[in-house]
Amino acid sequence: MTGAIDTRAGFAAVIGAPNAGKSTLVNRLVGSKVSIVTQKVQTTRFPVRGVAMEGRSQIVLVDTPGVFSPRRRLDRAMVRAAWNGAEDADAVVHLVDARAEMAAEDGEAKGADRLAVEDTRTVIEGLKKAGLHAILAVNKIDGVKRERLLAITKALFDSGAYNEAFMISATKGDGVGHLKTRLAALMPEGPFLYPEDQLADVPARLLASELTREKLYLRVHDELPYAAHVETTAYTMKKDGSARIEQTIFVERESQKGIVVGAGGQTLKWIGQASREELTEILGHPVHLFLHVQVRETWAEERGAFEGLGLDFDV
Repeated sequence: MTGAIDTRAGFAAVIGAPNAGKSTLVNRLVGSKVSIVTQKVQTTRFPVRGVAMEGRSQIVLVDTPGVFSPRRRLDRAMVRAAWNGAEDADAVVHLVDARAEMAAEDGEAKGADRLAVEDTRTVIEGLKKAGLHAILAVNKIDGVKRERLLAITKALFDSGAYNEAFMISATKGDGVGHLKTRLAALMPEGPFLYPEDQLADVPARLLASELTREKLYLRVHDELPYAAHVETTAYTMKKDGSARIEQTIFVERESQKGIVVGAGGQTLKWIGQASREELTEILGHPVHLFLHVQVRETWAEERGAFEGLGLDFDV
């Protein structure tokens, strides 16, 4: 006679408008960096699986791309990936930016805040259309008065797209522990899907590409539009235990190449050093990183770039 299963394991998708804080929340729940975070919206291009442990429950967190109004093929593929992640999950968390909602209530929503509110309404309609009931997580509550938070949360909850709500700060961690406990309880009974000490299910080559892309946007976020792609072209483990990694940064125009390289190559040098240092810390061994910049106008319309990111090209 076999004993009862005492473990739980399943998938929790984190969806929401671009820049709502999804990657920050996933990193906070896991307790380590598994998804890139920059001040740019639409940073996450493919679902990243972070693995969080809570007691005897394993929560595989799918950090989806932001749900927004797609224009290009890459945009459509990112939105498709987000909804696929939600529909396949055991639990869905819809992360909403409290400050954007507050600005909209006050008639002051402009630019990114206005788009965030519009995208949040798109997610709500998408949830209802798909027959999904999500957990509402109102994020970025720092400095917002409780009465306003309660009013914002109630207005969103009354849409009928949610079955429960949390108010959190993914950056500071406020309320995240309660959300994690709830997600753990929602996971189905069963054996763990990953070893208990594994934090993510991201191939090392792809992780390296994403970290370099993060540093790229951190450094040139004001000058460079969403027209860059980083590809790890070689990843070799050496006999001394170090890794030699070669990467190509693809941009769409010659002028963008100049921005990435910078005067005297200083910008590219900074990107490479920052990426190498973090890769060394995450991978636990020395990294020798070599970056190249190449102009390829059509990279965002090439099947290979989509397949490398785990995105569906035929959308």
